[in-house]
Amino acid sequence: MTTAHGKALAAGLALLLTAAASAVGTGSAAAAGSTVQLPVLSTRLDADAACTAGSSVRATDVPWEQVSLQLTRTWPFASGAGVTVGVVDTGVSDSAPALKGRVTAVGDGGTDCVGHGTFVAGLIGAAVADGVRFAGVAQQARILAVRGSDARGAVTAERVADGIRAAVDGGAKVVTVSAALAGDNPTLRSAVALAAKKDVLVIAAAVPDAPATATSATDSPPARDYYPAAEDGVLSVLDVDVDGKRPTGAYTTDSAAVAAPGDGVVGIGPAKNGHYIGSGASLAAGFVAGAAALVRSVHPELTAAQTASLLRSSAYPADVPRLDPYAAVTSVLTSASAPAAAAPASPVHLPADKAAGPLRRALWPASAGLAVIIAVVWLGLVLPRGRRLGWRPSRPEDAVTPDGSETPGSTPDTATAVTVGVGGPGPTEG
Repeated sequence: MTTAHGKALAAGLALLLTAAASAVGTGSAAAAGSTVQLPVLSTRLDADAACTAGSSVRATDVPWEQVSLQLTRTWPFASGAGVTVGVVDTGVSDSAPALKGRVTAVGDGGTDCVGHGTFVAGLIGAAVADGVRFAGVAQQARILAVRGSDARGAVTAERVADGIRAAVDGGAKVVTVSAALAGDNPTLRSAVALAAKKDVLVIAAAVPDAPATATSATDSPPARDYYPAAEDGVLSVLDVDVDGKRPTGAYTTDSAAVAAPGDGVVGIGPAKNGHYIGSGASLAAGFVAGAAALVRSVHPELTAAQTASLLRSSAYPADVPRLDPYAAVTSVLTSASAPAAAAPASPVHLPADKAAGPLRRALWPASAGLAVIIAVVWLGLVLPRGRRLGWRPSRPEDAVTPDGSETPGSTPDTATAVTVGVGGPGPTEG
């Protein structure tokens, strides 16, 4: 073996080992054909931690979640244009390149120290960048940035409720809430009721994002409801992995409406053109919010409740139905999903059959010929046999005399109709 060949083989082995090591890393983002090591997204920051600066590492291949959701099949039918999605989170950076020109902020919602809200907004509507195949679900939807936490990501029921109200008042038709609180709260119920009254679809994480210390299923707290996801009228979302299963150590709940990718998903940061990797039901809720924007863009006549129903009914069957944006967008609406006031569908008019006229004209001679054949058979076979058996047509003179006796040539009533058949017996003599 030459020295050049030896160096080439060594380099190839090194690349294979590097790829294998990256594939098992906790911060790896698997894509079609390669593996890229991405920084892990934080859900909140300590008081003394620096703000998230942004990533310089880019995911260049299609993330598994986009393949799972069949987004490339969905985009020719819907884009999210004309729909505003409110993101109630840590804020959404209005300087994020993938969201440029489509972020409107409420108060200080246009800054995002943590980066979580920007990540979620990117899942909803990030645009495609050169050399990057990652993209949001609804790339033409607008984002309404609303702070639902403090600057470090800590949440309370009051902050979340204020965020929902602000998103509704700001004109959002879809609102996603990343927080999952352990207790119900009248303030939250009031905010959700306001959204329902204004025909705004609220989507929320059914459970909190998995704790960083959880390493197995036994580390997870018992199943329970979390809020606002458990409120009436809210579409609650669970996270699943690439195999459609719940991630190890994830929180659980007694009920959820729909599931979406939420384990090891790729997203954007608050600055730069790079990407992060993150996990949790809050990210799954972002995918569902993007799908809701697609549906409301192509079916603006649907109410918020009908949009939620369509997302559930079109989802892939599973213990918790898995989101299917393509099916939701391309579904034929029925009376259960279409508005009650919708106009009845126009009658269906089939195209004229140009071959029908000539065909009918061709059948007339055939029908006439068949009639002639039947007549010939009747005259040649059936009539002579009937005469041999003594049958003859009745005549007016074959009548009964006034004294009740029969005239000559008449037959008894029982022989008036003689059964004629091949091989059958003749009439009985009296």
